[in-house]
Amino acid sequence: MNKKKFTFHVDLDDFMPASDKDKEYMVQMRPSTTFFKDGVKRLYKNKVAFVSFIVILLITLSSIFLPMFWPYSYETQLGVRPGKPVDASYNNLAPFEYGRTEQRMIDDGESVFPHVFGTDAHGRDYFIRVVYGTRISLLVGFFASIIVLVIGTLVGSISGYFGGKIDLVIMRIVDIIYSLPDMLMVILLSSVLTVTLAPAIEGTALAVLGTNIISLFIVFALLYWVSMSRLIRGQILSLREQEYVLSAKATGAKGKWIIMKHLMPNCISVVIISAALQIPSAIFTESYLSFLGLGVDAPMPSLGSLASDALNGLSTYSYRLIIPAIVISLIVLSLNLFGDGLRDAFDPKLNA
Repeated sequence: MNKKKFTFHVDLDDFMPASDKDKEYMVQMRPSTTFFKDGVKRLYKNKVAFVSFIVILLITLSSIFLPMFWPYSYETQLGVRPGKPVDASYNNLAPFEYGRTEQRMIDDGESVFPHVFGTDAHGRDYFIRVVYGTRISLLVGFFASIIVLVIGTLVGSISGYFGGKIDLVIMRIVDIIYSLPDMLMVILLSSVLTVTLAPAIEGTALAVLGTNIISLFIVFALLYWVSMSRLIRGQILSLREQEYVLSAKATGAKGKWIIMKHLMPNCISVVIISAALQIPSAIFTESYLSFLGLGVDAPMPSLGSLASDALNGLSTYSYRLIIPAIVISLIVLSLNLFGDGLRDAFDPKLNA
C-alpha cells in the first residue's frame, strides 16, 4: 500500500511499542551513580594516592595485629629475671643477634625467635617497640584529627551561617590564636597540663592513657581547630545564599536544621579532605613533642620517643634513629599524598 506523502492522517505505525533492541539503540543512558562513587573511581585511577592508601593500610594493620603474634613485649626486659642477676648480654644487641641464654638454646638445637632490629639499652626487643610506637603515633594522629574536625566544623558552621556579631567575635578569637607562636604554645601547654592533670586523673580510667597523651589531645582541641573552622566558614558563607537555603528559611526551618541537612552535606568533600591532611600534621606534632620528652609516658614508646632515646648511642647504634625516622617519613608522606589524592577526587571545582 502506497502511503501518501501529503496527508493529515496519523500513521499508526509510528505509535507501535518499541522493541528492546530499538530501546537499546535509541536510548543510551549512563548508569546511575553518586558523588561518592564517582570520587572513589577517580581516586582509584590516581595510582600514587592509591598506593599511598595501601601503604597506610598495611602500616595500620601491622601495628594492630603484629603485637598479638610477636613473642616479645614492648616493655619486657629480656635480661631481667626474678631472683637472678641482670644478664647484660641482652642489652644493645645488633639485628639478629642473641643473648647468652638464647645462644645456648640455639646450640642445643632449640629454636629462638630472632630480634629483627636487635634490642635497646634496657634489653627490650626494638622491633616490637617500633611497632607499638607506630600504633601510638597513628592513634594520636587519628584521634587528634577527629577532635580538630568536630570543633572546627562546629565553630566554622556557626560563624559562617549566623554571621554578624557572632562571626565577628569568633573570627577575632581565631585571629588571636593564629597570632600565637605554634610550637612555643604547644610546648608550654604540654608542660603545664602534664603537671596539672596528674592529680586530676589519678585512679580514673584516663590514667591508663597517661597525662602526656591527654594533654596532647587538649593542645589540639585548643589550638589546631582554627584552620578547619576558617575553611568551613568560607564554604558556609558561599552556600547559605543558595536558593535551597532561602527556601528552607521561608518554610520556617531553624538554623540548626539547615546546617545539618543542607549546608554540611554540601561541605562533606572539603571536610574529608581537610581531616585527611590534618592526620600527618598531628603525627608530626606528637613525634617532635615525644622527641622533646613531652610525649607518651615511659615505658610506652612512640616514634618520637624512640628517636630521642636513640641519640644516646647515635655513633654506635645509628640504625635506632634511622628506623623510626623512616617510619615517620613514610607515614607522613603517604598520608599527604593520599590527602592530595582525596582533594583531586572529591573537590567538585577540580572536576568541573
